Amino acid sequence: MMDGTDRHCRYFHRLLSRRALLYSEMIVAEAAVRGDRQRLLGFDPAEQPVALQLGGADPESLSEAARIGEDFGYLEVNLNVGCPSDRVQSGTFGACLMKTPQLVADCIDAMRAKVVIPVTVKCRIGVDDQDPEESLFALVDAVAAAGCNVFIVHARKAWLQGLSPKENREIPPLDYGLVRRLKAERPGLTIVLNGGVETIAAADEHLAHVDGVMLGRAAYGAPAILAEVDRLIFGERTADPLIDDVAARMSAYVKEKAKAKAGTSPHHIVRHMLGLYHGRPGARAFRRMLSEKGAATPADILDRALDAVRTKAPELV
Repeated sequence: MMDGTDRHCRYFHRLLSRRALLYSEMIVAEAAVRGDRQRLLGFDPAEQPVALQLGGADPESLSEAARIGEDFGYLEVNLNVGCPSDRVQSGTFGACLMKTPQLVADCIDAMRAKVVIPVTVKCRIGVDDQDPEESLFALVDAVAAAGCNVFIVHARKAWLQGLSPKENREIPPLDYGLVRRLKAERPGLTIVLNGGVETIAAADEHLAHVDGVMLGRAAYGAPAILAEVDRLIFGERTADPLIDDVAARMSAYVKEKAKAKAGTSPHHIVRHMLGLYHGRPGARAFRRMLSEKGAATPADILDRALDAVRTKAPELV
């Protein structure tokens, strides 16, 4: 979710669910250590609970980045061993690390030595010509021996050559059965399933077999599904948040950030909200209003978009 789940996106998603654990976009460890830490790692306390996801393959820089993340207040640090983008391939990390389980274990060992918060791993079931039945268990066993007990498993292989990052999210077949077998054969580990889960009802079905479910693109593209999480997954008896109320609260947030010293462009916030009305009356009008302004987006853009929703109520998508 690079360039996706930044601090503004997470603030928005927190208004939809109080209980879901939110993850940062993947931050390269070297950038966290040497770059603008406040820009890269800063977040609003209202986003909690939130975890920091790191990318990298050097135990020393990852351990230092983990320490910095803990100091910022993140409740978990997660090592990405699943991203297939060109950027991570050129740096030999992300999904490339599926080929080197012991290096991943060394990274986790170094990170755990620097922090007290949980250190977790997000991975694929394999890459390229690896046999997932072997590669997934080899990685998990090596890393578990280093003290990690939480694994978020995207139930697809990643093809590092021949498929784009987008194609890697769609073309390799899903193997939920393998992830379920991992949980059954390693019952002492916490196994979280990721990949291809489109609804909260589907997530609930998976929870009969694994310990958790991570939603990525589905929640980003149609974020209103998160409004069901607290009730359907966590058993809350409160009513689901109203989408109009969430949009109105985000309008206040946009105006506050725009007024601040070195104010944030409203466009950088509302771009995460394009799918809020997906499948609902006025969705097209809302999306069009947020998309057309770009760098010139005014601070009251969400007020105008809500007016457009009400005017175009018969529309759906």
